[in-house]
Amino acid sequence: MDIRKAIPIGVESYKEMIGSDYYYIDKTLLIMDLLTQKSKVTLFTRPRRFGKTLAQSMLRTFFEEEIDIEGKVVDNSWYFAGKKIMEAGEQYIFHMGKYPVIFLSMKSAKQPDFDIAYHRILTDIISEFERHAYLLEGNVLTLSQKKLYNAILDHTAGMADYTFSLKFLSDCLTKYHHQKTIILIDEYDVPLENAYFKGYYNQMVDFMRSLLESALKTNDSLQFAVITGCLRISRESIFTGLNNLEVVSVLDENYAEHFGFTQDEINSLLSFYNVSHIKDDVKNWYNGYLFGDTEIYNPWSIINYVKDTIYHNTAFPKPYWSNTSSNNIIQELVVKADSSTVQEIERLLAGESIKKPVHEDITYGDIYQSKDNLWNFLFFTGYLKAVDRSFQSDMIYLEMKIPNREVRYIYNNTIKEWFYRKTEAMDFSALYHAVFSGDTETLENFLKKQLSESISFMDSAEKFYHGFLLGLLGSLQGYRKKSNLESGNGRYDITLIPYDEQQPAVILELKRAKKFMDMEKLCQEALQQIDEKNYADFLIEEGYSLIMKYGICFCKKSCKVKISKEL
Repeated sequence: MDIRKAIPIGVESYKEMIGSDYYYIDKTLLIMDLLTQKSKVTLFTRPRRFGKTLAQSMLRTFFEEEIDIEGKVVDNSWYFAGKKIMEAGEQYIFHMGKYPVIFLSMKSAKQPDFDIAYHRILTDIISEFERHAYLLEGNVLTLSQKKLYNAILDHTAGMADYTFSLKFLSDCLTKYHHQKTIILIDEYDVPLENAYFKGYYNQMVDFMRSLLESALKTNDSLQFAVITGCLRISRESIFTGLNNLEVVSVLDENYAEHFGFTQDEINSLLSFYNVSHIKDDVKNWYNGYLFGDTEIYNPWSIINYVKDTIYHNTAFPKPYWSNTSSNNIIQELVVKADSSTVQEIERLLAGESIKKPVHEDITYGDIYQSKDNLWNFLFFTGYLKAVDRSFQSDMIYLEMKIPNREVRYIYNNTIKEWFYRKTEAMDFSALYHAVFSGDTETLENFLKKQLSESISFMDSAEKFYHGFLLGLLGSLQGYRKKSNLESGNGRYDITLIPYDEQQPAVILELKRAKKFMDMEKLCQEALQQIDEKNYADFLIEEGYSLIMKYGICFCKKSCKVKISKEL
């Protein structure tokens, strides 16, 4: 197969994307929109892996008057040859290569305590000072400015100097270039999210507030700034008094097409690589996001699936997005779910929608101030999508659903992991005694209690109940657990086979009823199925003297248990 352009898995540098001839979906009209709308500070909030870092790299490549190690200006114009921005008009092209640029990514600030995270951010800040070390040449900077610049480079400056460092660097750049500075900050909320889950949130908030305030508020050296992240963080005053901040979230139609892939872009991509036959799978698994009213695909998952398809690495879609980061937010939702939240999660997993008030200026510290806040987090970080919106009692309400099959997979696996962890910590002696003593009443009551506290996480109810029961039996000692294996004339559900032939073997056949009134009948049918399909034959042949047969019927959060024994 002639692959004309490489597929850019994990390529976040615009120069590498174009210079190495990767397939690039042209998002350069973001430049035109930023120049047209002239916002002083723009904050784009988008889910992770939706092209934020690549967009920032593209902006830097276009706007920056880049100076090489010999002190010469680098011509980056060829990176935009044939791109949409070059057809937008001279009033936009005029800005190419005209500005000093500060570029700071915070996506690596995921350390276990504040000191290490703080130094990680400082390292990235110092790298920007090193990149602009040409400022120290000549007499543009004063002696005091050079002294502070060198102190920052040498890690000998104090915290106050580092919190002021972006403002200081922009002043130096503006003085040297005779042109105001553009500041680009990528994934600004990663340090805040990590700090929340690691327990040093307030310290990180204080540092970030000081750093960003000095750079973005009343900075006379600032041309404009673009910030990206998953969430808007404002209530704790990260952007105190910043009255020139424009927040562009997934609720807004403005800039909607610049992050993620549109339907037309997907069609062109699939056609280019001659894989249009996977179009339906792509839509079911990776589509479903709405930015404003624009339908958007997950770009990270798309390019991975296309590449795997081209090179025959897979015959079906995979949950690529689930492996790019932790799913702490969903884990928080599941672990602390009350009965009403459990019902809402089950509705979502069943393909239904829930309606919640939404507001953008929440913080990680606010998650448990209201039950609705966590749903807000899930929406803005891409785990839910809006299918309708309304305005009631001075609040915006969103009707939300799970976007696609990939995100549903994340819910399923997160919930399963939580369920298995929960079962590991439980005492199941009463359950096991009930099974082997034939105490159907105790067995029913135990299962009902566990069902009331669990979430139906599988694609179908039958699979859920099967996995649910296997999980409860997982810590049973002295028995092999077999599931869905061929025996006799059919496939049994679960069999417990003792290592000691003197102990009873157990066959459990499961049914699911749509109505409570049918549970008794289906239990009898389950027992009849065990006999008619001779599920016990292999146990008899192996010499087990006592075989206990259970017909168990589930209906929603209830169950019915019947037993028969074969001696």
